[in-house]
Amino acid sequence: MSVRILALVGSLRTGSTNRQLAEAAVKLAPEDVEVVIFEGLADIPFYNEDIDVARHVPATAAKLRRAALAADAFLLFSPECNGTIPAVLKNAIDWMSRPYGAGAFGGKPVAVVGTAVGQFGGVWAQDEARKSVGIAGGKVLEDVKLCVPGSLTRFADTHPVDDHEVAAKLTEVVARLHDGVAEATAA
Repeated sequence: MSVRILALVGSLRTGSTNRQLAEAAVKLAPEDVEVVIFEGLADIPFYNEDIDVARHVPATAAKLRRAALAADAFLLFSPECNGTIPAVLKNAIDWMSRPYGAGAFGGKPVAVVGTAVGQFGGVWAQDEARKSVGIAGGKVLEDVKLCVPGSLTRFADTHPVDDHEVAAKLTEVVARLHDGVAEATAA
C-alpha cells in the first residue's frame, strides 16, 4: 500500500534544522511511502473566520487544505518558540481544522517531531502541537516522539540524514505513520 505523508515544518528560517529533519524524512522514506514537504506556510494569512468563506478562501490556505486532503498521514516538525509551538505551524493547524467537523485531518495519523537549541529538543512545543492537532481532528500517535536537543551544535557539520541515531529514529517515525495508515484502512 502506497502512503502519502504531508510534512509541515514550523520554522521558516533558511537553514532550519527542522527543515533539514524534514528533508531527511523525505530521503529516508521507504519505496511505498512518499513524504511531501508543504511549501508556502509563510504565505498563508492568519486564520480568520471572516476570510474562511466558501469559494473565497485565500488561495494559499486552499492549497494547504487540498494537500492535506490528499495526504494519508501527517508529520509535523516543530521547533520551540518561547516554550511553545511556532505561530506558523499553529496557523496551519487552524486552517486545516476547518470547516468545523469536516477538517482536513479527518482522523488521519499524525506524528510530531523536531529539534531545538535547548536541552529538551522542543518537547514543550511538540506536546502543544500534539494537543492542538488532536483537537483539530488528527489521530495523534502519542507514543511516536523524536525530540533532538542541541540542534545548532549537533547539526553544525552534519545533516540529520547523516546522523545515524537521528536517521534511525526518523525512519521508525515514518514506519509508524505507515502502520497507522494501514491500521486505519483495515478498520
